[in-house]
Amino acid sequence: MSLNLYYHPLASFCWKALVALYENDTPFNAVIVDLADAASRDEFAAVWPLAKFPVLRDDARDATVAEATIIIEYLDSFHPGRTRFIPSDPNQAWRTRMWDRVFDHYIHEPMQKIVTDRIRPDGKNDPHGVEQAVSLIRESYALVERQIGASGWAMGGVFSLADCAASPALFYANTVVPFDATLTRLPAYLDRLTARPSFARVLAEAEPYFPMFPMDRKPEIRRRAGAAG
Repeated sequence: MSLNLYYHPLASFCWKALVALYENDTPFNAVIVDLADAASRDEFAAVWPLAKFPVLRDDARDATVAEATIIIEYLDSFHPGRTRFIPSDPNQAWRTRMWDRVFDHYIHEPMQKIVTDRIRPDGKNDPHGVEQAVSLIRESYALVERQIGASGWAMGGVFSLADCAASPALFYANTVVPFDATLTRLPAYLDRLTARPSFARVLAEAEPYFPMFPMDRKPEIRRRAGAAG
């Protein structure tokens, strides 16, 4: 098998790449990386010295591909399937890439800021940074609420790169900054994402690791994961 994905089942950006792989039933070897284990980390670092996952290794093309967005674009170009993640229309393509960045930079990364702050040593917390992250997530929720239709996906009727980005971003963000009652389309969109077979599979595989997640709303995580399964 040509493709090897280096990842961890709980890592949110790894979910993004996994959704794309499962969406097209793309064959690959799953290499779970435990960064706390020296041997596992060293093996991974030999492939990608920065030791940041996910990383896709394509032995057939002698290509090492880092970063979830780039992995998905790589799959779309060199291992395409029934779902194409980047539209062929140039106008739709740039819009899809833009919304991918919105989900990553304005929801996903601020969510990680909040979660990381929970596990910092005493006296090393950043309450101001967390406050800024919460504010950015809420502003971004309102933006996505206006973008998402009453049904369908981020870019309309076709599942795309933007939806791969939205899946982990919204799932985890909703556990740290819950959707408020003024949002109606956004929760429905997340429900559609969690029901999508590709993302439901990611959630099912991550479920045994959820006790490691350092947040208070673990019941919400389990509820959505259970509904997806």
